Amino acid sequence: MSGGDDVQLVTFRIAGQDFAFNIFQVERILRYESPAPLPKAPEYLEGVLQYQGAAVPLIDLRKRLGAAAPLRDDTRTIILEWDGGKVGVVVDAVTEVLQLAATEVTPPPSIVKGLAAEYITGLVVKDKRTIIVFNTTKLLTSKEKLALEAAVQSREQVKV
Repeated sequence: MSGGDDVQLVTFRIAGQDFAFNIFQVERILRYESPAPLPKAPEYLEGVLQYQGAAVPLIDLRKRLGAAAPLRDDTRTIILEWDGGKVGVVVDAVTEVLQLAATEVTPPPSIVKGLAAEYITGLVVKDKRTIIVFNTTKLLTSKEKLALEAAVQSREQVKV
C-alpha cells in the first residue's frame, strides 16, 4: 500500500451516527461557543463566530440533518475550508482522526438519492461502524449559500 492511497478523515458524531470530513477540509476543531445571531437566518444557521479576525458563519449540522441539537461538554465546532472561505459546523462530538486506504471509502449505494446523495462522498464500514463521509462543498445548496452570504454581509454592515 503506497502513501498516496491513504485518506485521513476527521470523524464526528451526530445523534449517535458516525460521520466524517476529509482532513484536508478541516482547519481547526474548537469547543463550542455561542455565535452572534443572524437576523432572518435559516434555523440551522446559528450565527457568526469571530475566528481569526473574520466573521465565520456557523451551521448546526445536527439541525441541518434534522437531529436533536443539545449542547453538551463534548459539543464541538469544526472550522472547515469552504468554498474559498471558512465555515463553522456544530457537531455532537469529534471522535478521532482515521487513516485508511482510499479503497475503504466506497461510493454511497444507489438507494441513497436526492439531497443526501449530493452531500455524501462515500461510506466507510470499519469495526462494525458505518461512517458517512460528507462532501463539504455540497453541505448547502447554491440558494442556501447565497442566503448565508447575504446574512453574513448584513451582519458585517451592522458592526461599527
